[in-house]
Parts: sequence; structure tokens; C-alpha cells
Amino acid sequence: MTQLEKVLYTAKSHVTGGRDGAAKTDDGRLEVKLSSPGTSGTGTNPEQLFASGYAACFIGAMKAVGGKIGIPVPQDVSIDAEVDLGPIPNAYGIAARLKVSLPGLDTATAQKLVDAAHQVCPYSNATRGNIDVKITLA
Repeated sequence: MTQLEKVLYTAKSHVTGGRDGAAKTDDGRLEVKLSSPGTSGTGTNPEQLFASGYAACFIGAMKAVGGKIGIPVPQDVSIDAEVDLGPIPNAYGIAARLKVSLPGLDTATAQKLVDAAHQVCPYSNATRGNIDVKITLA
């Protein structure tokens, strides 16, 4: 297991009621209702939050490495993220797919940027070897 060299930021969230409850961050920037996937509930769910967080983090990673390797990230960069929930032996698990759109970059350059970002993205590092992650170009 890799240990952090230094803590740069700590996110804090208080959750009540589990999948059919609510979540609120300590700074008040996020307050959401939670609902189980596939129900009539009106809230979001952990899989949607994970998909959004992974996509946002991955774009940040592309911007960080893009500056270092000389590949400018287009302003209209976007990611369509999907997170699946399903059974695994004796438990439940998730799998993730990111479809990265980098308008204006040729395929080879875009792939180089995505590959470099995948090595530094905190979500990629947390999931590597733990869940199935597929990252493709749009």
C-alpha cells in the first residue's frame, strides 16, 4: 500500500441513512439526497458520485501532466463516465469506464495524454488492481 507523502487536502462528509439517506460536506458545498439505484427515489447514488468524481479528477490529471509533457488540454475536454455495480464472489463490486473527448488532438497525442494522466490520477491509482477500469478515446 502506498502512503501519502503529505496531506494536501481532506474531504469530510457526513452521511445518514446509507443509500436511502443524505450526505453533506462539512463546508456546506455539497448536500445531496441519496437513493438506491433502480428505485423511484429522487436522490443520487454512490455510483453516480464516483463516476463524476473520477471524471473530474481525470481531467485535472490530464491538465497537470499535459503542462509537463507539452500537450495542451483543449478547453472543451469532456469525459463520459460510467460506473457499474454488480455482484462479485461473496460481495458486490464496481467497474468503471471513461470515454475521454479531446477535440483537436490527433489520436496518438490524445492517447499519450490519457496514458500519462492514468498514471497520476488519484482515482486511477486508488482503483488500479482493485476494479476493472477501461479508458477509451471518444
